[in-house]
Amino acid sequence: MAGFFILSANTLTKAMTEVLDFDKQDGLITAVVQDHQTHRVLMVGYMNREALARTNATGHVTFFSRSRQKLWTKGESSGHFLLLKSIATDCDGDALLVQAEPVGPGVSHNGFQSCFYRTLNNGEWQQSEQPVYDSDAVYGVQR
Repeated sequence: MAGFFILSANTLTKAMTEVLDFDKQDGLITAVVQDHQTHRVLMVGYMNREALARTNATGHVTFFSRSRQKLWTKGESSGHFLLLKSIATDCDGDALLVQAEPVGPGVSHNGFQSCFYRTLNNGEWQQSEQPVYDSDAVYGVQR
C-alpha cells in the first residue's frame, strides 16, 4: 500500500514502548482518524498495542472496542474500510492521529460520511449534513 511502510514486529514494539504511553488510559490510546486528502475528522476510536500492530501489518485501520472488549477492523461488516496512510502521535505519546483513505460512502454507522455530523447551534445539537448511505441496509437492525 502506498503512503506507509510496514515496520517489523521488533521495530514496532520498540517504537511503541519508547514513545507511546499505553498505561495512561488502561492500555488504550485515543486514535483520531482523519481523511488523508480532505483532512476532515472522520471518527475517534481506541487502539491497544495489538490493534496498532494489526493496523500496521494489514494497512486496514483496526481498533479495540471498549464495549465488546475485542479488536475490530473498521469496515469488517460494512465494507467501508479505512486504508492506512500514516500515523503520528502527540507530544505526550497518549493520542494518535491516523491519516486514512476511506473506502465506501461513509464512516458513521448512522449513515453519514463522518461520525461528526452534528453541530452545536444555540445550545442545541443539529444534524449538519445528510446521510450518504442507508445504514439499515448495510448493518440491518442489529448494530
